[in-house]
Amino acid sequence: MDEALNRATAAEYATWFKALADATRIQIVSLLARRGEPMTVGQIVDAVDVGQSTVSAHLKVLAEVRFVLVDQRGTARYYRINQNCVSCFPTAADVVMGSPVPVQPDASTCETGESR
Repeated sequence: MDEALNRATAAEYATWFKALADATRIQIVSLLARRGEPMTVGQIVDAVDVGQSTVSAHLKVLAEVRFVLVDQRGTARYYRINQNCVSCFPTAADVVMGSPVPVQPDASTCETGESR
């Protein structure tokens, strides 16, 4: 029998999709994932050719859903991709489109960036 996603999981996935519903945010996530190392706002600005305040606003959205993690080093903030969410997101898309729900990865790992 086909069952709908439970409401909590659907709401979680919706926040992820909403966070990626912007071309600049997709550029930032792709850049950080491909770069594989933390970057400053200035480095991200240079790479995506968008103003600093705009990049900062997008990073805030991405950090809220834990796609991006922030490391403070002295006065500098470094942004890096949350590898757990890189694993969770394609699974979320598959599940929404009707694929069976896998045992792993678990959406809860994207909340903290830590495996549980």
